[in-house]
Amino acid sequence: MKEKIDISKKEEIEDLVTIFKIFSDNTRIKIMFAILEKELCVYDLCQALNLTQSNVSHQLQILRNNKLVKYRKEGKQVYYTVQDDHVKKIISIALEHIRE
Repeated sequence: MKEKIDISKKEEIEDLVTIFKIFSDNTRIKIMFAILEKELCVYDLCQALNLTQSNVSHQLQILRNNKLVKYRKEGKQVYYTVQDDHVKKIISIALEHIRE
């Protein structure tokens, strides 16, 4: 681990807890896996995950608000992908850990 954990930094601890809570939802994890390698629009996510547009949009808003996904607009379509390589690393490391 590069950085020491300073448990006196309450705001950082709370932010870390929030991130782990976000990753603890099945639907959000499925969305993250779906957009790991390529961007998808809400319609494509609904089809791929067999979820309603309302459910997907709600979960994407949570992911967006917590800077885990980014989006771009093309006309009326909105395309989503993971925010950056940090998010990919978190998922990759967690998968590596459970597969050992």
